Amino acid sequence: MPFETVNVTYRKYDGSLHWHHTALLLGEDEHGVWTGCVAGTLGRKGAEPPIAWEHPFVLLFPRDAWWTALFNAEPDRTEIYCDITTVPEWRDGEVTMVDLDLDVIRKRDGRIFLDDEDEFAEHQVRYAYPPEVIANARATADHLMEAVTAFTAPFATPPHWLSHVV
Repeated sequence: MPFETVNVTYRKYDGSLHWHHTALLLGEDEHGVWTGCVAGTLGRKGAEPPIAWEHPFVLLFPRDAWWTALFNAEPDRTEIYCDITTVPEWRDGEVTMVDLDLDVIRKRDGRIFLDDEDEFAEHQVRYAYPPEVIANARATADHLMEAVTAFTAPFATPPHWLSHVV
């Protein structure tokens, strides 16, 4: 059965275009909506030239949460990449959210870390993040660090959704 295609659009707080690409709408479960990209899918950061992703991956867009999660197929060295974002919004075949800089990353070698704290601090000033955005981003990062470290669902095992794109 062919999958519907959706546009995935991350923006920065000022509305400028960040990462964007098309993805296959795979389905929905208790964790949220899942999309996927096969190897060779093209993505762009802002207006930069497109790049082709070497490995397949799936993206999870949870309901009413300030994050998204990318699960890479092997042999990619990054297993999980969580972006702290505003709550993803779905409209007319597109999911969009604001990237709030902080990232929780789990590498295949077991390392887990919070990335881009310097960018988060810089953008708080540049984009004048409101206090509630800063608080939500920090609380979400703390929650994800705990969940990814503890291997709680959906971070326990590679999602079955990967089988649709590998």
